[in-house]
Amino acid sequence: MSKYFSMIIATLLLALPACVHSPPTGPQTVQKHVHHLSHTVMPFDMSKTLHIFKMTEQGGIQQVVLRESRWQDQVPLIQMHLKHEAEQFQKGNFADPATLHGTDMPGLKELMHGAAAIKVSYRDLPDGGEITFKTNEPQLLTAIHRWFGAQLSEHGADAKAE
Repeated sequence: MSKYFSMIIATLLLALPACVHSPPTGPQTVQKHVHHLSHTVMPFDMSKTLHIFKMTEQGGIQQVVLRESRWQDQVPLIQMHLKHEAEQFQKGNFADPATLHGTDMPGLKELMHGAAAIKVSYRDLPDGGEITFKTNEPQLLTAIHRWFGAQLSEHGADAKAE
C-alpha cells in the first residue's frame, strides 16, 4: 500500500507545477493580454495608472497618470519609463509598444520609418508624465492617430481618450 501511495504522491507532485503555471483556459481578450503583459515593458502597476490619449491637429499627447493619489510610489516609475520611451521614440525605436501590442500595430511601421519628421518630447506631471508627438507630415499625423486608436482599444479599461 505504501508503494502505491508513494507513486500517487510523486505523480501529483510532478503534475502540480503544470497546474499552477498553466494559462487560464478559455479565450483571453486582447485587453487582458495587454494588461497582463504590461509588466514586461512598463515598471509601474497598470492597475494603479491610467493611459490617456489626446489626438491633436499636430499629432498627439500620451499621458500616464495615477488613478488615485495614494499611489505616489508609482510616479517616479511612470516618469522614468515615459522619459526613456520618448527618447527611444525620437530615434524611431518603438520596440516596447511592438513587444506589447505586436509589430503589426496600426501606424507603428510608419512611425518607425518617419521618426525624423516627428518631434517627440517628454514632461513630468505631478501625478505621472506625458509624451507629446508633433509632425507636419499628413501621413505621420494619420499614423500617430491610428497608433493612439489601437492603444486605446488594446488597453481597454486601462486607457481613455480625451
